[in-house]
Amino acid sequence: MTQFDTQYKEAIREIMNKGYEETNERTGHKIRIAPGITFRLNEGFPLLTLRKIPTKLFIAEMIWFISGSNKPADFVNKFTPIWKDFTEADGTVAAAYGYRWRKHFGRDQLGQLIMHLTQEPHSRQAVVVTWDPSDDGLYGQGLKSTPKKNVPCPYAFTVNIIGNKLHLHNIVRSNDMMLGSPHDVAGFALLQYILAAKLGVKPGMLTHSISNAHIYDIHYDQAWELLERENKHSEIIIDPQPDWFDRAEKTDESLVDEIFNLLNKQYHPLPVLEGMKIVL
Repeated sequence: MTQFDTQYKEAIREIMNKGYEETNERTGHKIRIAPGITFRLNEGFPLLTLRKIPTKLFIAEMIWFISGSNKPADFVNKFTPIWKDFTEADGTVAAAYGYRWRKHFGRDQLGQLIMHLTQEPHSRQAVVVTWDPSDDGLYGQGLKSTPKKNVPCPYAFTVNIIGNKLHLHNIVRSNDMMLGSPHDVAGFALLQYILAAKLGVKPGMLTHSISNAHIYDIHYDQAWELLERENKHSEIIIDPQPDWFDRAEKTDESLVDEIFNLLNKQYHPLPVLEGMKIVL
């Protein structure tokens, strides 16, 4: 199995065998939870092969994020309908990650990260924040928060260039481990590869830290099925190009197909796990 397959399978095993079972108030579902799950990945591109992942979805999504748009109709809806569930009446996603990275806080965090690390590659201050503490979460009686169809799950990441490699640490408050986590890992790995190529270094360690790693009750059967799976799959190796960042900023649709083809010709996953539905 690949490095990610192995670590992901162990995380699922820990949650199912040792996790706490509780009922989530917001969704009404029972969930099994493990706190503080972390993946550390530095061998190949971390695309889960224990089940088939919809590859174009996370590619198009990350390109949309890099563009800084908060309107799914601008680009990402052409490739997946998933963001329609999170779109407000005005056509925007209130907490769109890319918009938060590039516009929401009055500065272009992502663009300035590239400029900063170009000028000072060994800086330890390359931090991008998605969570807005003035308006996200902490809602309830007597607490003021604007109602939103989604709030950020990956809420901050840091970038370090060490040993001529770009290392990205993604911090996630909540991950649906059966559906969301493999998708998020692949998406942020793609961001890491794009930033590394833009800055003229190689991709290094991707660290994906999850505060609340959970499996919904409607996915328990699929989790047990996944734990029975093995896949002798070699690591996926891609060579990111320096122009990918600039093309993503311009929402170049051909970039989706280009990256998809690079991954897909090496990607030989096991079949999909049937019957998994997203919990909103």
